[in-house]
Amino acid sequence: MPLFVKARSFLGNLFSLRRVDADLDQEVRAHLELLTAENIREGMPPEEARRAARIELGGIEQVKERVREERLGNWFHSVLSDCRYGLRQLRKNPGTSAVMIFTLALAIGATTAIFSVVYGVLLRPLPYNDANRIMAIFEVNSKGGWSHLADPNFDDFRDQNRSFQAIAKYSDYVVSVSGASQPTRTKVAAISPDFLKVFGVRPTLGRDFTAGDSKKGASPVAFVSYGYWRQYLGSPQDLSQAHLKIDRAVFSVIGVLPADFRFPADVDLWLPADLEGENPSRTSHNYYAVGRLRDGVTVDLANRDISAIARRIHETSSEQGDYLLKDGIVVPLQDSITGKARPALLVLLGAVGFLLLVACANVANLLLAQAAVRDRELAIRSALGAARRRLIRQFLTEAFLLSLVGGGLGVLGAFWGVAALVGLAPQNLPRLDTVSINIPVLVFAFLLSIVVAAGLGAFTAVRATSGDPRKGLEEGGRGQAGSQGSQRVGRAIVAAQIAITLVLVVGAGLLGRSLMKVLQVNPGFRVDKIVTMDVSLAWVAWDDAKAKTGLAIFYSNLIDRLEQIPGVRKVGATNGLPMEGGLPDGMFLLMTQNEIPKTMDGFGSLSQQKERIGNADFCVASDGYFQALGIPLVRGRIFNERDGADAPHVAVISESLARDRWPNQDPIGHTIEFGNMDGDLRLLTIVGIVGDIHEYGLDAPPRPTVYVNLFQRPRPAITITILSDSDTRLITSAARGILKDLNPEIPAKFRTFSEVYAASLGSRRFNVILVGFFGITALLLATAGVFGVMAYSVSRRTREIGVRVALGAGSGDVLRMILSQGLRTIFIGVVIGIAGSLALTRMVESLLFGVTATDPLTFGGVTLLLVGAALIACFVPARRATKVDPMVALRYE
Repeated sequence: MPLFVKARSFLGNLFSLRRVDADLDQEVRAHLELLTAENIREGMPPEEARRAARIELGGIEQVKERVREERLGNWFHSVLSDCRYGLRQLRKNPGTSAVMIFTLALAIGATTAIFSVVYGVLLRPLPYNDANRIMAIFEVNSKGGWSHLADPNFDDFRDQNRSFQAIAKYSDYVVSVSGASQPTRTKVAAISPDFLKVFGVRPTLGRDFTAGDSKKGASPVAFVSYGYWRQYLGSPQDLSQAHLKIDRAVFSVIGVLPADFRFPADVDLWLPADLEGENPSRTSHNYYAVGRLRDGVTVDLANRDISAIARRIHETSSEQGDYLLKDGIVVPLQDSITGKARPALLVLLGAVGFLLLVACANVANLLLAQAAVRDRELAIRSALGAARRRLIRQFLTEAFLLSLVGGGLGVLGAFWGVAALVGLAPQNLPRLDTVSINIPVLVFAFLLSIVVAAGLGAFTAVRATSGDPRKGLEEGGRGQAGSQGSQRVGRAIVAAQIAITLVLVVGAGLLGRSLMKVLQVNPGFRVDKIVTMDVSLAWVAWDDAKAKTGLAIFYSNLIDRLEQIPGVRKVGATNGLPMEGGLPDGMFLLMTQNEIPKTMDGFGSLSQQKERIGNADFCVASDGYFQALGIPLVRGRIFNERDGADAPHVAVISESLARDRWPNQDPIGHTIEFGNMDGDLRLLTIVGIVGDIHEYGLDAPPRPTVYVNLFQRPRPAITITILSDSDTRLITSAARGILKDLNPEIPAKFRTFSEVYAASLGSRRFNVILVGFFGITALLLATAGVFGVMAYSVSRRTREIGVRVALGAGSGDVLRMILSQGLRTIFIGVVIGIAGSLALTRMVESLLFGVTATDPLTFGGVTLLLVGAALIACFVPARRATKVDPMVALRYE
């Protein structure tokens, strides 16, 4: 058929359907008349001739239907017809339809919301040019852990590799910045010259760093973020007058970076690294490193390249020990950013996937129940010539209508759900600002709705059209007898629901029990009634005694004045607050005053003597810190007023360090050298032992710690801890005023320690709340599924129950019959669920604390809960079955 004729036929079938149908009717009837006339000519009586013609033709309506199916464009009208009929079916049972739509909307919305988080955090590409070629580079220590890079090691990686176009190092920290419209506490990054080249970024205004900008003694220059440039610098196009004061140095702003560039996260200023020179030690791990692969170089090839360089360093270095790198590793930057979040997010995605399966099972059962009621309708349509594929298409259309309406409502709910998830998410979840309902997420939701519709429609259609249509036309096929096969399928679906729900609720129970175990851990410090104040002063060189004395005096004045605020009981200070990422750690040496080497090479030789070595975290603190946080003194003393800057330097150690490093002796009075942490080579005399604290979180063991006196070894960035019975807002206001009096260019950040403590539990709470919500929802859906199937079974067996009662069965007999049927289904689901839980809960093992993945208490409690809920759901329809009046039931015969 020519294309023009096809197009005309298609348009005619599409827009002139009535005329085309009238022509078809006329043509079929004319053909019937011709056959009838031919039979009459052959000698048949008129009535017999007409009957024979109809038989030969095959039925007028059947012929019309076959012709319609061959028309061009008929599919469009057929789909519209199916949709109209499907909508009528939904309106026919508004209550059931509403339940199915709500169930699908809840499941699809929850799945879409969780996927939006997974996509934003794990799957969405980083916003850089060829982001898949940007790698993170780490050292690998003797224990297999990854660590930052030391300056000499970075230099060797940069100069000797053959895999990277560019490699850069960076570190980030918070400083006080003045010179803009107002003083700010700002996160800055110290970067090497090729940093922007790695990311394929150029300043939108100004110039890039040069190699000379990073040399020791170079004039200080800086980049600013687009947001900082607009908010604090007034968006000047001429940057020659833009200067910022940071750490007593004045930095000239030479460039503004693009608005969408914020790496590392939340950084607003980028400064050249190494303005004070490089640290020559290969065991001082101060920098992260990133690199851009050359064209054609794979991650595996880059790994072999960096590993070979690292091994050469290890073999040739004189700084042998646990802190010298043993190997190197290269990983995609996106994986290094999101790696810690991946297991928990995948668990959440799996959990919401289980919820979706339970919801689909519920809807499938409801659709099966509706299809069973439509047996007679399907039989009549089959008798009138409807092919099985035509009936299947009708069921698919109805399922698509349900899923698309449910999916649309689910997406609307997902907008609210994403906002709730972002608010609930832990603060340390990376890339949280990229989480949103965007085009890929909407495509996912649409495809998910299509898959759900196809699965539900195909399943229902196959089950509904698999029987003999003649049975639907029999006298007993009026919706009372019911198909035993349909009921078996319904019970199988319920068993699957129970199994999936048990897996989900067991997972929620394990996470909940882990959180309870974590909360039972004694952190070793007080949490309530403490206000923290973060303060960042100008950096001072380790050998600048005058500047360090100035820091100590400033801190002493600040603490004295804060203690005079009404309601304040104690004020302390530290360089590292517990639960905020931990402290720097390093290797110390046991030595006496007479053993102090005259050169740094002498320290290297002493570090080879294993009996002298100890490893610990390094914490700078005041005496008030221990008292404000309630850290107990175990033995000896803490710092006091006699421990001034010119007095012998003293240290307090944690109980775990005393136990591990001096197992059979009293460490008080021993002297150690820990100058590699702050450049001060004076020995530290141990004067006290304090209790252990969980520095890195309640689920992490206490770490050995050396505490040095803030007033002997001051640090520029500290956190003030204020123990007070007064209102937090009053304390905050008074403390801010005191700090402004002492130095108006130093802003402060205030929090309660309770907020810090709660944030440390954020990840666990996030997982428990979401998995718990999914588990409870699945439990309710499974219970509703059990109730629905049992109620449907009772309604379909009304006559049978009436006969049994008429023949003498008592209420107890009927109750036992119905409950035994339900118990078999529950038992099968529980057995499958326990087996599945034993296999799948190992996936959450890394998220557990204090419980095993096979915790018998959790398994037993969840099983009892699920069986109890399912039994209640069975009992209600079983009880109703005992009330069946045999006379009423038998009237249907």
